[in-house]
Amino acid sequence: MSSIDSLEVSCPTIFVVIFCFLILHYLLTKKRYGRFFRNIPILRMLPGLLMKRHQIHDFTVKILEFSGLTFLFKGPPFAGMDMLLTADPDNIHHIMISNFSNYIKGSGLQEIFDVYGNGIFTTDSEMWKNQRKSIQAMLHHQEFQRFSTSTMTGKLKSGLVPLLNHFAEEGTSVDLQDVFGRLTFDTTLILITGSDPRSLSIEMHEDELAKALDDAGKGILSRHVKPRFLWKLQNLMGLGQEKMMSEANATFDRVCSKYISAKREEILLSTTNGEGEDLLTSFMKIDTTKYKLLNPNDEKFLRDTILAFIIAGRDTVAFTLSWFFWLLSENPQVVAKIRQEIIDNGQEDLDRLVYLQGALFEAMRLYPPVCFGRKSPIDSDVLPSGHKVDANSKIIICLYALGRMRAVWGKDALQFKPERWITESGGLKHEPSSKFLAFNTGPRTCLGKHLAITQLKMVAVEILQNYDVKAVKGQKIEPVLGFMLSMKHGLRVTVAKRCST
Repeated sequence: MSSIDSLEVSCPTIFVVIFCFLILHYLLTKKRYGRFFRNIPILRMLPGLLMKRHQIHDFTVKILEFSGLTFLFKGPPFAGMDMLLTADPDNIHHIMISNFSNYIKGSGLQEIFDVYGNGIFTTDSEMWKNQRKSIQAMLHHQEFQRFSTSTMTGKLKSGLVPLLNHFAEEGTSVDLQDVFGRLTFDTTLILITGSDPRSLSIEMHEDELAKALDDAGKGILSRHVKPRFLWKLQNLMGLGQEKMMSEANATFDRVCSKYISAKREEILLSTTNGEGEDLLTSFMKIDTTKYKLLNPNDEKFLRDTILAFIIAGRDTVAFTLSWFFWLLSENPQVVAKIRQEIIDNGQEDLDRLVYLQGALFEAMRLYPPVCFGRKSPIDSDVLPSGHKVDANSKIIICLYALGRMRAVWGKDALQFKPERWITESGGLKHEPSSKFLAFNTGPRTCLGKHLAITQLKMVAVEILQNYDVKAVKGQKIEPVLGFMLSMKHGLRVTVAKRCST
């Protein structure tokens, strides 16, 4: 064992964890909240968090269900772990809409997410406003929307269909989550840089950028559940997941620099009129007088922008599709209804596939691609729930728990029911965005919502029309402990071609 490995294994935190477990077993009671979190001296509620860290998503559901949708977690003094957890739509509306200007991402979040730089997801104030304004103009441009649709269509025909045909002919299982991740990674990179990494192939080779994104996601969640001084120390010494974060950061710098250099050379030699431009090209040509804080010549700005778009476009769609097809495998009657809707309405006009969209929304309600959000008040405030929040305190909005609260969604909150999204007249039922938060809400509502829904429907229609997909029996399906809600062990399925009718 190397000296670094030995140092990490002998880290004092191991003894702290053991000590916490012993205290927890001794102090837990069967009283209402005691069996979840006991506020003990010095360590306060940290032992309970450590005990349940591997089931943190479902544990948070229980905590918020019993505590009336909002719960104050207390960590050890000076550890910077105190946080208010909430799944209360009234609190969410207050934070994200009615008192939006008082609630920011905050320096604490930017520090935790430092590997992603100053992209739109980590910035506040004027920088955020200018980035959002420019991105909105690009995404909503008709030429880009056509470029997006043609890109997904091409990747389905040249990538997904041949791959699924291969596994159908071989009769072997495949990790569908991995397939979807490769599909959305390729399409997202094409839309951003114009280059196709071709990770979606029968060879299923590993892409270094995709791996770095996965490693960074694990490290970010680790920073959320560790005292700040601990992960800072590990970062300084290059240990554990902090070492992985540093390596991921180096990969981001190198790969993005390669794309930026290639794009600059391409623009110098290009004589096109800009139709169907990728986003990196659009940013390099941006009108700096209109968007004053954006500098198309700043390599770091372009690097951070590339990462922000990849994060938004890759995992959100891929993970939604994974949970969606797993839920379909458990509910064959829903599959039958979607296929009938496609027959009745055709696949050309995706807007007419209302039941399909309801089923996708239902999957996102139960398994939101981003499982929590973080906010920090500039000034102290009182939430609608009556909880007082201090300036610069930490508020965690629990999206996973929100979709499972019976107080919000009714007694059947844990059931997969696409019908809850359908009106009596057969239209799509509207739910307040502070209740269904998969696309965020208020001024930070997802700019790519329509684009994402279109991509989800295109993939779902292509597969459901042409293949029978069955989940392999006996596999363990559970969410990973991460910022993005992926499946911990993937989704093994078998694929069979459907007979054409």
